[in-house]
Amino acid sequence: MAVQLPIFMDNHSTTRVDPRVLEAMLPYFTDDFGNAASRTHAFGWKAEAAIEASRETIARFIGAESGREIVFTSGATEADNLAIKGIAEYYGAKGKHLVTSAIEHKAVLDSCKRLEKDGFSVTYLPVGKDGLVEPAAVEQAIRRDTILVSVMLANNEVGTVQSLEEIGKITRAKGVLFHTDAVQGIGKTPFDVRKMNVDLASLTAHKIYGPKGIGALYVRRSRPRVRLVAQMDGGGHERGNRSGTLNVPGAVGFAKALELYEREGAAENERILGLRQRLYDKLTGRLEKVELNGDWERRLPGNLNVSFSFVEGEAMMMAIKDVAVSSGSACTSASLEPSYVLRAMGLDEDLAHSSIRFGIGRFNTEEEVDYVAELVAAEVERLRAMSPLYEMYQEGIDLKSIQWSAH
Repeated sequence: MAVQLPIFMDNHSTTRVDPRVLEAMLPYFTDDFGNAASRTHAFGWKAEAAIEASRETIARFIGAESGREIVFTSGATEADNLAIKGIAEYYGAKGKHLVTSAIEHKAVLDSCKRLEKDGFSVTYLPVGKDGLVEPAAVEQAIRRDTILVSVMLANNEVGTVQSLEEIGKITRAKGVLFHTDAVQGIGKTPFDVRKMNVDLASLTAHKIYGPKGIGALYVRRSRPRVRLVAQMDGGGHERGNRSGTLNVPGAVGFAKALELYEREGAAENERILGLRQRLYDKLTGRLEKVELNGDWERRLPGNLNVSFSFVEGEAMMMAIKDVAVSSGSACTSASLEPSYVLRAMGLDEDLAHSSIRFGIGRFNTEEEVDYVAELVAAEVERLRAMSPLYEMYQEGIDLKSIQWSAH
């Protein structure tokens, strides 16, 4: 079977909408187009019924008590902002300290930095080389004035899955609220808000083959009842938590995407895990100095983040431009900065710059994996052939012992 180019292998950034999800959404663009807040006619009633059914599906999938704990948002970035700033504003009189990790999504980190400007203090927990937060470090960081701990379910760059159940036991015992950005992990790793003592969870649809522009925030309503201050003013939608006309087609698509995971997720994750192993085996079978980033066992099935020593990540991406992947270097203004996640995990700058994140998903095939493995291996060999450092390494020279002179 011929491989069709370009190949999309960046499923952590977004995913293609599953045709079955699109089919479920279409009627709400045309015949059933009502506003869910319009409660005086059948069009509004039908839209509201669709919204409430979608809430219940999402709540069931994450182990929430009811759909009333689901607040729809425009996506996970808004959900993270609403959770962190909304909690800080509501509970600020009780305490002004938050705990998070150094490898959280920027929506969490930048929200925390904004709060620091407003007089809050934030503890940014380090991670080990495996990309994992130690629950004991969370416990040690909690103070008398701590009001919130925010640790993600799974990292978006290296795919490591955190010990939320252990962290949740600690936060519950300490009487501190617990938020998680569950965006990358939902559907791909076990997640239950009651079992894990999670009080707030940020979700989105476009990482799970649903539409862009729809997300949700789980807000616990009992044991304990969580309160927050809305960050947008308007019509008081979502029980006063988030104003704005609801995205009915998006909510329906979000729920449908989770229904598919309920039915097919276990088998799909097993298949994707096999594809990841196939890609890794082919790369490491042909190339030396391929460094795995993150824990091998506790990671998302479709995530493979590796560094190719002696190869610049940006040059690598240009060389494989027919394959959509992500690099460990992010363009920031005029300079290239290495991934803050990889740097927090202790990678040196050169290795961080040489990393590539492969995100394998539902629509990837064995043929695509084989094509990508062959292409990447060939280009790594070509780029290394032009590298004086690789030549020195092959000659047995210890590169760390060299004193480089500046001119």
